Amino acid sequence: MTRVGFIIRELVNNLIRHPGTAFASFLSLTLILLLFDLFWVASGTSREFYRELLSDLEMEVFVAEETPDSLLSSLESRIIGTAGVKTVTFVSRDSARVRLQAMVGGDLLAGYDETNPLPRSFSLTFWPEQLNLADMDRIENELSGFLEVDRIYYSRRWLEKAETTRELIWQFGALLGLLILITGLVTTANNIRLMAGSRAVGFRQMQLLGAGSLFIALPLLIESFLLGGGAAAAGWALLKYGSGQVAFTQFTLIFPPNEQILWFCLALACLAVLSGYLGLRNQLKWR
Repeated sequence: MTRVGFIIRELVNNLIRHPGTAFASFLSLTLILLLFDLFWVASGTSREFYRELLSDLEMEVFVAEETPDSLLSSLESRIIGTAGVKTVTFVSRDSARVRLQAMVGGDLLAGYDETNPLPRSFSLTFWPEQLNLADMDRIENELSGFLEVDRIYYSRRWLEKAETTRELIWQFGALLGLLILITGLVTTANNIRLMAGSRAVGFRQMQLLGAGSLFIALPLLIESFLLGGGAAAAGWALLKYGSGQVAFTQFTLIFPPNEQILWFCLALACLAVLSGYLGLRNQLKWR
């Protein structure tokens, strides 16, 4: 109990003797981790935003002109049986004419009541996990093999640009997040090094009396744990509070699950201990 009491007393004394350093470390680390949290939320929000955009993607499968109407039911069954296809809607010539009229604001086929030249088609929607270039190309190639299919159209270039943009956002966020974490760890190490430097004489005296390096450093390492975990928790608390004060009409902020936030705070606390160890290593001459 004497050793435990000493560690607790030293931890409290460190915070009392250096309140400015401890508060500056906590504040700077909170602001740095807040940036990381922002990019984490932005990454999840952008993924959900793109998912909603892609959910409107449809594929038009045009029926060959020579295909009789009697085979359309069989063709529809084979299309809906294709892996990844969610719904299939048949678009007759008359329905296509109505769509065209709605798009251009007038009937361009006036006089073609008997011989409607518009093609028959099927409009396809897909499950969210299939809305990517690889699966869409697979589906297109598979449907192109049907003899009753004349041609297939979907917004491939738009999908390609959407995937490229999403990938760039993820890569940029991951790189920036890594830099932010490294900055936070370096900041913690420097603050711990400053506090350890101010007590260098006391450390030497305790080592001469036989105290081990871990016993001497434990109060500062616990302080690092509290600073790291507390700063991570404070960053998320500020972000959640701020999000409750602002309303967005075009999208909804997507926060990670609370379990992930909890593990993140714990991981940051452990990384702060590692950072504190690096800051103390030279002072205590650890091997």
